[in-house]
Amino acid sequence: MRLYVVRHAHAGSRSAWEGPDEDRPLSPKGHRQSVAIAEALAAVGATRLVSSPYRRCVQTLEPLADRLGLAIDEDHRLAEGADGADAVALADELRKEPEAAVVCSHGDVVPEMLRIFKATTVRFKDPFVWPKASTWVITWDGERWAKARYIPPPDVSPW
Repeated sequence: MRLYVVRHAHAGSRSAWEGPDEDRPLSPKGHRQSVAIAEALAAVGATRLVSSPYRRCVQTLEPLADRLGLAIDEDHRLAEGADGADAVALADELRKEPEAAVVCSHGDVVPEMLRIFKATTVRFKDPFVWPKASTWVITWDGERWAKARYIPPPDVSPW
């Protein structure tokens, strides 16, 4: 089983957004990134999509949900400010999926999840980074979370 941990796509400046941060949408660049993420993950066998309830996270997974015909479940354990241990507990629940699950979270939760995985049995060979629209693939070997692989953000430059 593989867990794909996505940091939400580009959402523009927090200070330029006038509404509640939970409602801040993806930027045009973020929409392009979300489509590219869907293209990259469409064939991984995902049977579950779980997102932070924040709009930018849900929007990051929407193109993938459309391609796969899956609903996006929202879970507060992935919300900004959530405890990384709670997000890892969600990962442990998702490991029962037959092939793969995709989760989308934020720049504070993703590194906490990765630090917890790294402190246990997970082997990391790639740089320990998590820019927007990047993905970490965490593999369950049948007994434990065993290895982590980094997928950089998609190149969506307009030229």
